[in-house]
Amino acid sequence: MKQHTLSKIYSFEGKGLHTGLYAHMQICPAPVDTGVRFIRTDLPKIGGHEAYADAIAENVSKTARSTTITGHGVSVSTVEHLLSALTGLGIDNAYVRIDNREVPILDGSAKPYVDAIAKDGTVEQEKDRKWIEVDKTIEYVNPKTGSWIKIEPADSLTVTSTIDFNSKVIGVQTVEWDPSKDYASEIAPCRTFCFLHEVFGMLLAGLVKGGNVNNALVIVEKPISRFKLRLIERVLKHPDLEVTEAGYLSNVELRFPDECGRHKLLDLLGDLRLCGGFLKAKVTAYKPGHSINTKVAQMLK
Repeated sequence: MKQHTLSKIYSFEGKGLHTGLYAHMQICPAPVDTGVRFIRTDLPKIGGHEAYADAIAENVSKTARSTTITGHGVSVSTVEHLLSALTGLGIDNAYVRIDNREVPILDGSAKPYVDAIAKDGTVEQEKDRKWIEVDKTIEYVNPKTGSWIKIEPADSLTVTSTIDFNSKVIGVQTVEWDPSKDYASEIAPCRTFCFLHEVFGMLLAGLVKGGNVNNALVIVEKPISRFKLRLIERVLKHPDLEVTEAGYLSNVELRFPDECGRHKLLDLLGDLRLCGGFLKAKVTAYKPGHSINTKVAQMLK
């Protein structure tokens, strides 16, 4: 299979989930063997070259609630949804030009990228795709969290991901995906999520400044008082919040019964793309997250 790039430039804009900063972003065609390169257009050139960070495992600098890459002295955060979309669309090479330090969260999924790009198709390039293959089993376990990821040799990519937050609302969700299944309709639409009891802690940590019920599913595990609900309305700047019978904040409708599990698989695909190419392997993940995902990507790299 040959490498592919985009057929034209696509523009997006919006707030970052964690910084709350507004960014304008363009995803552009790139030459063979570029991979995915994030270019900070708001920063001065360094040595006559634009300030950039390549989306590769050794450039991972933070994994708190999202994946941040840092290269040549510049950083870009929350790259995982876009990387997942490019992987699901089979795009090897792209320049991502952005004028701030966090990728816009948009609706919290990869759907806006896929909807825009898929209708135009991709451009085949002259060189063969870079496949990342393994000749033995690789496994990483985090004893503190009980999370683990196993990578086994295979002729094509298959992914099985299980989440378990000890939650009565979402339960245990296991999702499977391989390239025979349509990424655009089955994985891309699935939105990021968090638990209501985590929100204030994340705000105190300087995170989710751009988060709201329009770009994230908020799960409510316990009954909540009317007073606290009104306080959350002020924090999220969203009036008339309610808790659905299913246990989600606001009148949100799930796009899939296992949307949370599917989103974690979306993240996993994006983080593993940092290994430097398209993976040929059997991937099995239990309680994946950005930290363990990117550690495995570093091991593969």
